[in-house]
Amino acid sequence: MDYKIENEYLSVTVTTWGAQVKSVVRKCDGVEHIWQADPEVWGYHAPILFPHAGKVVDGIIEAKGGRYPAKQHGFARNFAHAFVTQTQDTIVLELTASPETLEIFPYAFSLISTFTLEGDTIHHSLTVENLDEEPLPFGIGYHPAFAIPFDGSHRAEDYELRFSHSESPICLNCLPHGLVHGDVYHLAPNIRAIPIDDQLFANDSHCMVNLRSETLGLYEKGTGRGVVCRIEDFPYTLIWSKPGTPKFVCIEPWHSLPSPEKGSKKWEEKPAAAILAPGESWTCCLSTAFVR
Repeated sequence: MDYKIENEYLSVTVTTWGAQVKSVVRKCDGVEHIWQADPEVWGYHAPILFPHAGKVVDGIIEAKGGRYPAKQHGFARNFAHAFVTQTQDTIVLELTASPETLEIFPYAFSLISTFTLEGDTIHHSLTVENLDEEPLPFGIGYHPAFAIPFDGSHRAEDYELRFSHSESPICLNCLPHGLVHGDVYHLAPNIRAIPIDDQLFANDSHCMVNLRSETLGLYEKGTGRGVVCRIEDFPYTLIWSKPGTPKFVCIEPWHSLPSPEKGSKKWEEKPAAAILAPGESWTCCLSTAFVR
């Protein structure tokens, strides 16, 4: 089911399927900024990555004496999240453990998504609560896809990614299996911008670590129009699109990484964003501004 929130700047649609932002339209010009999930290209809008970001070894986790299938980026993006409450500019959705989730993840939990509009900005907070009797390790990340071009008079090469500070991004190489194995590379030295072109994502995503910038934005050259994500509270920020001419660009702040290539399948041994004691909770937030 879809729900709409709005203010004088933005009209936003949130779908309960995966608790995704499905649409963001800037009222001043009617531009749709969210990728519309064409299944022949990539069938998501802005998925939540939970209880892990990226892949795990052999697609299996071992926990509580059992073995469970674990697809890339976890399962939260493929479940309907329950409606909790709504005002004109806020909506709250929740995913809790169910017989279906317990078949693939043997922990009791609550994952609350709160979407709030403030001027030209959407704040999407995620709160994880451990409802289990055992400690809950988990990973988490955001994966919003922003559509380009913004209008029919521009092309993909009219856009660039801009940091708020000069960067020499160090990236983790997770090829060929999508798992961490210790190799790193420099995306480019001493840059403020990354041009969008047909080759940028030829080898998949770029996982940047230890950036000092507060923001990373997708900007239209020469106009000032852009989508700007606050990344300062996240240790990892990925950029990704499908190979070829990009129809969208994802800016993905993560709090955890894929499993190490030779790492353990045991869930409690996987590097985590947090490990919650029973009854504890943890919150993060991605703020995204749609600027002119």
